[in-house]
Amino acid sequence: MEFGFGPEDEAFRGEARAWLAARLAGDPVAGRDWERELGNAGWIGLGWDEAGYGNRTAPLTQQVVWAEEYARAKAPTRSGHIGENLLAPTLIAHGTADQKTRFLPPVARGEELWCQGYSEPGAGSDLAGVRTTAVRDTGSYRVTGQKIWTSLAREADWCFVLVRTQPESTRHHGLSFLLVPMDQPGRIEVRPIRQLTGTSEFNEVFFDGALARAEHVVGGEGNGWRVAMSLLGYERGVSTLAQQIGFAAELRRVVETAVATGAAADPVVRDRLVRQWAELRTMRWNALRTLGSSGGAGDAGDTGDAGAPSVAKLLWGGWHRRLGELAVQVRGAGAAVGPAAWSAAAPYELDAFQHLFLFSRADTIYGGSDEIQRTIIAERVLGLPREPKG
Repeated sequence: MEFGFGPEDEAFRGEARAWLAARLAGDPVAGRDWERELGNAGWIGLGWDEAGYGNRTAPLTQQVVWAEEYARAKAPTRSGHIGENLLAPTLIAHGTADQKTRFLPPVARGEELWCQGYSEPGAGSDLAGVRTTAVRDTGSYRVTGQKIWTSLAREADWCFVLVRTQPESTRHHGLSFLLVPMDQPGRIEVRPIRQLTGTSEFNEVFFDGALARAEHVVGGEGNGWRVAMSLLGYERGVSTLAQQIGFAAELRRVVETAVATGAAADPVVRDRLVRQWAELRTMRWNALRTLGSSGGAGDAGDTGDAGAPSVAKLLWGGWHRRLGELAVQVRGAGAAVGPAAWSAAAPYELDAFQHLFLFSRADTIYGGSDEIQRTIIAERVLGLPREPKG
């Protein structure tokens, strides 16, 4: 399938660009207020394959256009992207009619925020090692366990949690995909995780008998692994193209700094800069090729290409980490020095390049480590012998 933009897509681009420019010229908003504005204007849920949930119809090309224009406009960081881009397509594919009716409209209106309960201290990239349990109690489940690296856990109203509902089960058997309300004082505790950057985007979440309704199991009890893997395909869909717009802006600043500091005169540095540019272009065409062949679902299962999400993760994770290293290299010795405003009260006032370097160290780990991605490609695509499980 050829992936290209036609006249209708360019007209849509003009509409999106004009709305973003007009809105961002006014008073700044963020968080829930911004999500509601996006929802009221019909910008959430583009292309959902279900009618009546408050979203406008848009083909794949226009979904890409919106993601790119949003990134170019440097619009506020989304608080609702987990609900819109991960939960919603998963519900559309695997949810019941009642689940769709209950949860999709609030996401489309920007009224309910979500977080993802996948990783655990002993089950990060190896997601099949999940130990958090959900025990059936008449019309509910009681959830007990710990999740980690949970983005937006402090703000979220709901969490979709991968839990073990069959006590004697192992690995990917006996897992369920459960929707859990976060407002349960005494049963759910959220603890921020302080990172190398000094910020706390991630959290630990502790469940101590937290309640979830039985009808909020997505895909049926025991089918959690299939649902969870489907969701990971959506995670690496259209949104990756918007991510690349941000990458391009970071690369441009690194190039400008290399010229300003004289680092670009070094042929080795020039070679690295050109490689970064060429690899970024390769990532874009790979993403467009994958989306074009999937018809926009973002799920590699639609194309038979089980390795597509893993290839995408390997490409951008390593690329971004190398960009962080290059950013501090072109800055020179000054990259190791903090600003004069540092103090004991605020010791982590990092500049953009320092933050890029430190945060990108984790890019090849979170979202599935490089080792796990290579194993998936080896086993599911190349047909190599499976790695022994201890």
